[in-house]
Amino acid sequence: MRQSAARGVPRLLTGRAPPPLDFGGGWTDVSPYCDEEGGAVCNIAIARYAIANVAIGLTTTPLEAHDPLVRAALLRAGVTKATASVSSDVPVGSGLGGSSAAGVALAGTLAALGGESLDPAALAERSRRTEVEDLGLAGGFQDHYAASFGGALLLTYDGCIGVESLAPSAATCEAIARRGVLLYTGVSRISASTITAVSDAYRARDHDVCAALARMKSLAVAMAASLRAGDVDALGAQLAEHWVHQRALHPTITTERIEAIGHAAARSGALGMKALGASAGGCVLVIAREGREGEVARAIAPFGERLHFTIDHLGFDLVPALIPSGGPEA
Repeated sequence: MRQSAARGVPRLLTGRAPPPLDFGGGWTDVSPYCDEEGGAVCNIAIARYAIANVAIGLTTTPLEAHDPLVRAALLRAGVTKATASVSSDVPVGSGLGGSSAAGVALAGTLAALGGESLDPAALAERSRRTEVEDLGLAGGFQDHYAASFGGALLLTYDGCIGVESLAPSAATCEAIARRGVLLYTGVSRISASTITAVSDAYRARDHDVCAALARMKSLAVAMAASLRAGDVDALGAQLAEHWVHQRALHPTITTERIEAIGHAAARSGALGMKALGASAGGCVLVIAREGREGEVARAIAPFGERLHFTIDHLGFDLVPALIPSGGPEA
Protein backbone atom coordinates (compact mmCIF):
# COMPACT_ATOMS: atom_id res chain seq x y z
CA MET A 1 0.00 0.00 0.00
CA ARG A 2 1.38 3.41 -0.96
CA GLN A 3 2.29 5.73 1.86
CA SER A 4 -0.30 8.49 2.18
CA ALA A 5 1.94 11.17 3.69
CA ALA A 6 5.56 11.54 2.66
CA ARG A 7 8.01 13.84 4.40
CA GLY A 8 7.99 17.29 2.89
CA VAL A 9 4.72 16.77 1.01
CA PRO A 10 2.01 19.37 1.83
CA ARG A 11 -0.77 17.99 3.98
CA LEU A 12 -3.44 19.86 2.02
CA LEU A 13 -3.75 20.04 -1.74
CA THR A 14 -6.41 21.19 -4.18
CA GLY A 15 -6.80 20.02 -7.76
CA ARG A 16 -9.34 20.68 -10.46
CA ALA A 17 -10.48 19.04 -13.69
CA PRO A 18 -12.76 20.28 -16.49
CA PRO A 19 -15.81 18.53 -17.95
CA PRO A 20 -16.22 18.21 -21.74
CA LEU A 21 -18.70 19.22 -24.36
CA ASP A 22 -19.34 15.98 -26.23
CA PHE A 23 -19.64 17.08 -29.85
CA GLY A 24 -20.03 13.60 -31.27
CA GLY A 25 -19.42 9.88 -30.93
CA GLY A 26 -20.22 9.66 -27.24
CA TRP A 27 -21.91 6.14 -27.02
CA THR A 28 -19.32 4.52 -29.30
CA ASP A 29 -16.86 4.60 -26.38
CA VAL A 30 -19.04 2.23 -24.35
CA SER A 31 -18.48 -1.52 -24.17
CA PRO A 32 -19.30 -3.79 -25.93
CA TYR A 33 -19.61 -1.55 -28.99
CA CYS A 34 -16.12 -0.09 -28.80
CA ASP A 35 -14.60 -3.53 -28.14
CA GLU A 36 -16.20 -5.04 -31.23
CA GLU A 37 -16.55 -2.13 -33.68
CA GLY A 38 -14.05 0.44 -32.43
CA GLY A 39 -15.08 3.87 -31.22
CA ALA A 40 -14.47 7.55 -31.93
CA VAL A 41 -15.40 10.59 -29.87
CA CYS A 42 -14.77 14.29 -30.49
CA ASN A 43 -15.03 16.61 -27.51
CA ILE A 44 -13.65 19.81 -26.01
CA ALA A 45 -13.03 20.64 -22.34
CA ILE A 46 -14.63 23.76 -20.90
CA ALA A 47 -13.47 26.02 -18.11
CA ARG A 48 -15.98 24.91 -15.51
CA TYR A 49 -14.42 22.68 -12.90
CA ALA A 50 -14.78 19.84 -10.47
CA ILE A 51 -12.56 20.70 -7.50
CA ALA A 52 -11.03 18.21 -5.08
CA ASN A 53 -9.65 19.19 -1.68
CA VAL A 54 -7.58 16.51 0.04
CA ALA A 55 -5.84 16.63 3.42
CA ILE A 56 -3.70 13.73 4.63
CA GLY A 57 -2.33 12.62 7.96
CA LEU A 58 -5.68 12.94 9.72
CA THR A 59 -7.68 10.41 11.72
CA THR A 60 -10.34 9.75 9.10
CA THR A 61 -10.08 6.46 7.20
CA PRO A 62 -11.39 5.89 3.65
CA LEU A 63 -14.23 3.69 4.87
CA GLU A 64 -15.52 6.59 6.95
CA ALA A 65 -15.95 8.82 3.89
CA HIS A 66 -19.63 9.46 3.15
CA ASP A 67 -19.35 10.14 -0.58
CA PRO A 68 -18.99 6.82 -2.47
CA LEU A 69 -16.68 8.40 -5.08
CA VAL A 70 -14.43 9.90 -2.40
CA ARG A 71 -14.31 6.59 -0.54
CA ALA A 72 -13.47 4.63 -3.70
CA ALA A 73 -10.79 7.12 -4.77
CA LEU A 74 -9.10 7.02 -1.34
CA LEU A 75 -9.08 3.22 -1.30
CA ARG A 76 -7.72 2.94 -4.86
CA ALA A 77 -4.99 5.47 -4.01
CA GLY A 78 -4.00 3.43 -0.97
CA VAL A 79 -4.48 6.36 1.38
CA THR A 80 -4.84 5.21 4.96
CA LYS A 81 -5.70 8.46 6.76
CA ALA A 82 -7.19 11.40 4.91
CA THR A 83 -10.19 13.59 4.41
CA ALA A 84 -11.36 14.63 1.00
CA SER A 85 -14.21 16.54 -0.60
CA VAL A 86 -15.30 17.43 -4.10
CA SER A 87 -17.38 20.27 -5.45
CA SER A 88 -18.36 21.31 -8.94
CA ASP A 89 -19.66 24.32 -10.81
CA VAL A 90 -21.65 22.17 -13.25
CA PRO A 91 -25.14 20.96 -12.29
CA VAL A 92 -25.51 17.39 -11.09
CA GLY A 93 -26.93 15.16 -13.82
CA SER A 94 -26.23 17.76 -16.50
CA GLY A 95 -24.68 15.40 -19.05
CA LEU A 96 -21.40 17.30 -18.82
CA GLY A 97 -19.43 14.47 -17.25
CA GLY A 98 -19.16 16.20 -13.90
CA SER A 99 -18.76 12.96 -11.95
CA SER A 100 -15.88 11.87 -14.18
CA ALA A 101 -14.23 15.26 -13.81
CA ALA A 102 -14.58 14.90 -10.03
CA GLY A 103 -12.99 11.46 -10.23
CA VAL A 104 -10.04 12.84 -12.21
CA ALA A 105 -9.64 15.75 -9.79
CA LEU A 106 -9.61 13.34 -6.84
CA ALA A 107 -7.26 10.83 -8.42
CA GLY A 108 -4.82 13.50 -9.58
CA THR A 109 -4.74 15.32 -6.28
CA LEU A 110 -4.28 12.11 -4.29
CA ALA A 111 -1.47 11.03 -6.60
CA ALA A 112 0.28 14.39 -6.18
CA LEU A 113 0.00 14.19 -2.41
CA GLY A 114 1.56 10.74 -2.48
CA GLY A 115 4.46 11.95 -4.61
CA GLU A 116 3.24 9.89 -7.57
CA SER A 117 3.62 11.19 -11.10
CA LEU A 118 0.77 10.21 -13.44
CA ASP A 119 0.69 11.19 -17.09
CA PRO A 120 -2.77 12.30 -18.38
CA ALA A 121 -3.62 8.90 -19.86
CA ALA A 122 -2.74 7.05 -16.66
CA LEU A 123 -4.73 9.56 -14.63
CA ALA A 124 -7.77 9.13 -16.90
CA GLU A 125 -7.54 5.35 -16.61
CA ARG A 126 -7.28 5.44 -12.83
CA SER A 127 -10.39 7.60 -12.62
CA ARG A 128 -12.26 5.46 -15.15
CA ARG A 129 -11.42 2.23 -13.36
CA THR A 130 -12.55 3.69 -10.05
CA GLU A 131 -15.91 4.58 -11.57
CA VAL A 132 -16.45 1.34 -13.50
CA GLU A 133 -14.76 -1.30 -11.35
CA ASP A 134 -15.17 0.11 -7.84
CA LEU A 135 -18.51 1.91 -8.16
CA GLY A 136 -20.02 -0.36 -10.82
CA LEU A 137 -21.21 2.53 -13.02
CA ALA A 138 -21.86 1.95 -16.71
CA GLY A 139 -20.21 4.43 -19.04
CA GLY A 140 -17.47 5.16 -21.52
CA PHE A 141 -14.01 6.63 -21.31
CA GLN A 142 -14.34 9.99 -23.01
CA ASP A 143 -15.23 12.14 -19.99
CA HIS A 144 -12.23 10.96 -17.99
CA TYR A 145 -9.81 11.64 -20.83
CA ALA A 146 -11.25 15.09 -21.54
CA ALA A 147 -10.97 16.01 -17.86
CA SER A 148 -7.40 14.75 -17.70
CA PHE A 149 -6.02 16.14 -20.99
CA GLY A 150 -8.11 19.28 -21.54
CA GLY A 151 -8.45 21.01 -24.90
CA ALA A 152 -10.11 19.50 -27.95
CA LEU A 153 -9.62 15.77 -28.51
CA LEU A 154 -10.32 13.02 -30.97
CA LEU A 155 -10.46 9.84 -28.90
CA THR A 156 -10.43 6.52 -30.71
CA TYR A 157 -10.56 2.91 -29.63
CA ASP A 158 -9.18 -0.02 -31.58
CA GLY A 159 -7.94 -2.38 -28.89
CA CYS A 160 -6.47 0.56 -26.99
CA ILE A 161 -7.40 4.20 -26.52
CA GLY A 162 -5.85 6.69 -28.91
CA VAL A 163 -5.70 10.37 -27.98
CA GLU A 164 -5.21 13.07 -30.61
CA SER A 165 -5.00 16.66 -29.43
CA LEU A 166 -6.72 18.73 -32.13
CA ALA A 167 -5.25 22.06 -30.99
CA PRO A 168 -7.87 24.36 -32.55
CA SER A 169 -6.74 27.95 -33.02
CA ALA A 170 -7.53 30.66 -30.49
CA ALA A 171 -10.02 32.12 -32.99
CA THR A 172 -11.81 28.77 -33.30
CA CYS A 173 -12.00 28.35 -29.52
CA GLU A 174 -13.37 31.89 -29.19
CA ALA A 175 -15.98 31.21 -31.88
CA ILE A 176 -17.14 28.00 -30.19
CA ALA A 177 -17.50 29.75 -26.84
CA ARG A 178 -19.32 32.70 -28.43
CA ARG A 179 -21.55 30.83 -30.86
CA GLY A 180 -22.12 27.82 -28.64
CA VAL A 181 -25.15 28.22 -26.38
CA LEU A 182 -25.04 25.71 -23.54
CA LEU A 183 -28.40 25.38 -21.83
CA TYR A 184 -29.17 23.39 -18.68
CA THR A 185 -32.75 22.16 -18.92
CA GLY A 186 -33.13 22.01 -15.16
CA VAL A 187 -33.87 18.29 -15.31
CA SER A 188 -31.22 15.99 -13.86
CA ARG A 189 -30.96 12.60 -15.48
CA ILE A 190 -29.50 9.25 -14.51
CA SER A 191 -27.51 7.91 -17.43
CA ALA A 192 -26.75 4.32 -16.38
CA SER A 193 -30.14 2.81 -17.28
CA THR A 194 -30.17 4.42 -20.73
CA ILE A 195 -26.58 3.36 -21.41
CA THR A 196 -27.47 -0.21 -20.44
CA ALA A 197 -30.54 -0.19 -22.69
CA VAL A 198 -28.57 1.03 -25.71
CA SER A 199 -25.82 -1.52 -25.06
CA ASP A 200 -28.42 -4.29 -24.85
CA ALA A 201 -29.95 -3.16 -28.15
CA TYR A 202 -26.53 -3.26 -29.78
CA ARG A 203 -25.92 -6.77 -28.41
CA ALA A 204 -29.23 -7.82 -29.97
CA ARG A 205 -27.95 -6.31 -33.26
CA ASP A 206 -30.88 -3.93 -33.54
CA HIS A 207 -30.50 -2.54 -37.08
CA ASP A 208 -31.41 1.06 -36.26
CA VAL A 209 -29.15 1.23 -33.22
CA CYS A 210 -26.19 -0.31 -35.04
CA ALA A 211 -26.61 2.04 -38.01
CA ALA A 212 -26.91 5.07 -35.74
CA LEU A 213 -23.78 4.19 -33.76
CA ALA A 214 -21.77 3.64 -36.94
CA ARG A 215 -22.74 7.04 -38.34
CA MET A 216 -22.10 8.78 -35.00
CA LYS A 217 -18.58 7.34 -35.00
CA SER A 218 -17.98 8.65 -38.53
CA LEU A 219 -19.33 12.06 -37.56
CA ALA A 220 -16.92 12.29 -34.62
CA VAL A 221 -14.00 11.92 -37.06
CA ALA A 222 -15.55 14.53 -39.38
CA MET A 223 -16.04 16.91 -36.43
CA ALA A 224 -12.37 16.60 -35.56
CA ALA A 225 -11.52 17.62 -39.13
CA SER A 226 -13.81 20.65 -38.80
CA LEU A 227 -12.09 21.70 -35.59
CA ARG A 228 -8.65 21.37 -37.19
CA ALA A 229 -9.84 23.51 -40.10
CA GLY A 230 -11.54 26.05 -37.83
CA ASP A 231 -14.86 25.47 -39.63
CA VAL A 232 -17.50 26.12 -36.95
CA ASP A 233 -20.28 26.21 -39.56
CA ALA A 234 -19.47 22.65 -40.60
CA LEU A 235 -19.31 21.62 -36.94
CA GLY A 236 -22.80 23.03 -36.40
CA ALA A 237 -24.21 21.08 -39.35
CA GLN A 238 -22.53 17.91 -38.12
CA LEU A 239 -24.00 18.48 -34.67
CA ALA A 240 -27.48 18.62 -36.24
CA GLU A 241 -26.99 15.33 -38.07
CA HIS A 242 -25.51 13.68 -35.00
CA TRP A 243 -28.62 14.52 -33.00
CA VAL A 244 -30.81 12.73 -35.54
CA HIS A 245 -28.84 9.51 -35.05
CA GLN A 246 -28.43 9.98 -31.30
CA ARG A 247 -32.20 10.27 -30.86
CA ALA A 248 -32.63 6.98 -32.72
CA LEU A 249 -30.72 5.06 -30.05
CA HIS A 250 -33.49 5.04 -27.43
CA PRO A 251 -36.87 6.76 -26.90
CA THR A 252 -35.83 8.33 -23.58
CA ILE A 253 -32.87 10.22 -25.04
CA THR A 254 -35.05 13.15 -26.03
CA THR A 255 -37.84 14.89 -24.12
CA GLU A 256 -40.61 17.36 -24.95
CA ARG A 257 -38.48 20.17 -23.52
CA ILE A 258 -35.43 19.21 -25.56
CA GLU A 259 -37.56 19.01 -28.70
CA ALA A 260 -38.98 22.47 -27.95
CA ILE A 261 -35.46 23.83 -27.53
CA GLY A 262 -34.50 22.39 -30.90
CA HIS A 263 -37.47 23.94 -32.69
CA ALA A 264 -36.96 27.36 -31.07
CA ALA A 265 -33.24 27.31 -31.83
CA ALA A 266 -33.75 26.33 -35.47
CA ARG A 267 -36.25 29.17 -36.02
CA SER A 268 -33.81 31.65 -34.52
CA GLY A 269 -30.67 30.90 -36.50
CA ALA A 270 -29.13 27.72 -35.09
CA LEU A 271 -27.02 25.52 -37.32
CA GLY A 272 -27.41 22.49 -35.09
CA MET A 273 -28.02 21.22 -31.59
CA LYS A 274 -27.75 18.05 -29.56
CA ALA A 275 -28.35 16.93 -26.02
CA LEU A 276 -25.23 16.05 -24.06
CA GLY A 277 -24.44 12.86 -22.21
CA ALA A 278 -27.10 10.16 -22.13
CA SER A 279 -29.73 12.88 -22.19
CA ALA A 280 -33.35 12.50 -21.02
CA GLY A 281 -32.61 15.90 -19.51
CA GLY A 282 -29.36 17.57 -18.59
CA CYS A 283 -27.73 20.06 -20.98
CA VAL A 284 -28.26 20.92 -24.62
CA LEU A 285 -25.59 22.47 -26.83
CA VAL A 286 -26.65 24.72 -29.70
CA ILE A 287 -24.27 26.19 -32.28
CA ALA A 288 -25.62 29.39 -33.80
CA ARG A 289 -24.93 30.94 -37.17
CA GLU A 290 -22.34 33.70 -37.06
CA GLY A 291 -23.90 36.83 -35.58
CA ARG A 292 -27.13 35.15 -34.48
CA GLU A 293 -25.97 33.73 -31.16
CA GLY A 294 -27.84 36.43 -29.20
CA GLU A 295 -31.08 35.69 -31.04
CA VAL A 296 -30.70 31.95 -30.43
CA ALA A 297 -29.88 32.46 -26.76
CA ARG A 298 -32.99 34.62 -26.25
CA ALA A 299 -35.21 32.14 -28.07
CA ILE A 300 -34.25 29.18 -25.87
CA ALA A 301 -33.86 31.12 -22.60
CA PRO A 302 -37.36 30.16 -21.36
CA PHE A 303 -36.39 26.50 -21.43
CA GLY A 304 -33.47 26.55 -19.00
CA GLU A 305 -30.39 28.22 -17.58
CA ARG A 306 -27.57 29.28 -19.90
CA LEU A 307 -24.13 28.15 -18.74
CA HIS A 308 -21.50 30.48 -20.18
CA PHE A 309 -18.15 28.84 -20.87
CA THR A 310 -14.71 29.24 -22.34
CA ILE A 311 -12.30 26.51 -23.41
CA ASP A 312 -9.95 24.79 -20.95
CA HIS A 313 -6.54 23.88 -22.36
CA LEU A 314 -4.85 22.37 -19.29
CA GLY A 315 -6.98 19.46 -18.16
CA PHE A 316 -6.25 18.30 -14.63
CA ASP A 317 -4.28 20.91 -12.74
CA LEU A 318 -3.26 21.61 -9.19
CA VAL A 319 -4.35 24.96 -7.80
CA PRO A 320 -1.14 26.55 -6.42
CA ALA A 321 -2.94 29.43 -4.73
CA LEU A 322 -4.61 26.98 -2.35
CA ILE A 323 -1.51 24.92 -1.53
CA PRO A 324 0.01 25.78 1.88
CA SER A 325 3.63 26.92 1.67
CA GLY A 326 4.66 24.59 4.43
CA GLY A 327 3.20 22.61 7.28
CA PRO A 328 4.11 19.94 9.74
CA GLU A 329 5.65 16.75 8.47
CA ALA A 330 3.58 13.59 8.55
